[in-house]
Amino acid sequence: MRMIIRLQSLADSAYDMKYYHKLQGFIYSLLEDSPYRVLHDKKGYKFLCFSNIFPHGNMKKEDIRNLIVSSPDSVLIKLLKEKLLEKENACIGEMLFKIEDVSLIEPEIQKNCKLITGTPIIIRIPKWNYEKYGIKPPKDYEYVFWRKNYSFEAFIRQLESNLFKKYNEYHETEIKEFRIFEQFLFKKQVCNHIIINGKEEKVFGSIWEFIFSYLDNEQRKILQFGLDCGFGEMNSMGFGFMNVKR
Repeated sequence: MRMIIRLQSLADSAYDMKYYHKLQGFIYSLLEDSPYRVLHDKKGYKFLCFSNIFPHGNMKKEDIRNLIVSSPDSVLIKLLKEKLLEKENACIGEMLFKIEDVSLIEPEIQKNCKLITGTPIIIRIPKWNYEKYGIKPPKDYEYVFWRKNYSFEAFIRQLESNLFKKYNEYHETEIKEFRIFEQFLFKKQVCNHIIINGKEEKVFGSIWEFIFSYLDNEQRKILQFGLDCGFGEMNSMGFGFMNVKR
């Protein structure tokens, strides 16, 4: 399930390119007096993702922007909606908005569909898989971010593995991995600067389009979950947010 928030800028402001942790903090603040307050300190997957504030670009007073928050946990999304409807304004970093409207939607994965990245997908390849994928980093790193100079196989297999791990943890199942991704279009590699524990760090992600034909029910089930919680890693910081291409 996902929630669409319509925002109106209350002042001229620059688009903050490092807003990820600020928006994450705003979402957590809505959950402070709820059973979901533990989400902030939860280790591992948080099953929550959000889009960019769009359309992208600097804002003039009264400009309209949108934000989408998604999760496979419909109770969480409905709670966030209730909390937002109690508020008049939203302060995200230096950007101040009036909350104009909040609505819920449930896009569905069809047998034939295309998925596109709304925000970059982050994939980290652990050290023990370097040899498997022919990766030779310049230093003895514990992991490397997938980049376009590495094999596409490494990206797709790690992406599938990540999806199954999240699905099994959330649903408390033990579904074995199977192939999901067959056709894909790599668009570009990007580098984002984010703030983690007060320090600025660089993370490398990528933009994709995934094409699916004749998905069976099991494949659709896993992809639907991925659409709700995000593809790849660092979803709770807004990475790997996916959209169905109409």
